[in-house]
Amino acid sequence: MAEEDDEENEIGLVMEEDVETVQVVSEEMENLINGVLEKIERFTQQEMVSEMLEAGKTLFKDLSNEFEERIIGIHKEQIEKWQDEIKELRSLDAMNEEANTRLHMTRSLFQNVQI
Repeated sequence: MAEEDDEENEIGLVMEEDVETVQVVSEEMENLINGVLEKIERFTQQEMVSEMLEAGKTLFKDLSNEFEERIIGIHKEQIEKWQDEIKELRSLDAMNEEANTRLHMTRSLFQNVQI
């Protein structure tokens, strides 16, 4: 019986040591977890996140403005090209009409001369 009592005491001591170790580890883990949570809180609360968000918003806004300006510039350039093309076509048409008029007048002269 004494042997059993000694064995039970040893088991009890080992269990108590295990429980204490678990509690110490748990406290240590809890401290580590709390440290990580504090980092998360500081990261979120600090201006770092809001600064990154603002920087991102500013970047996208600037890119959007640049994109809009570039699209407007491309549109304007294309319209100018087409307007120049229209001017050239009108000029060519005017020259063709003038040539047709001269040819018509020349035919009329030849017809009058032949008669």
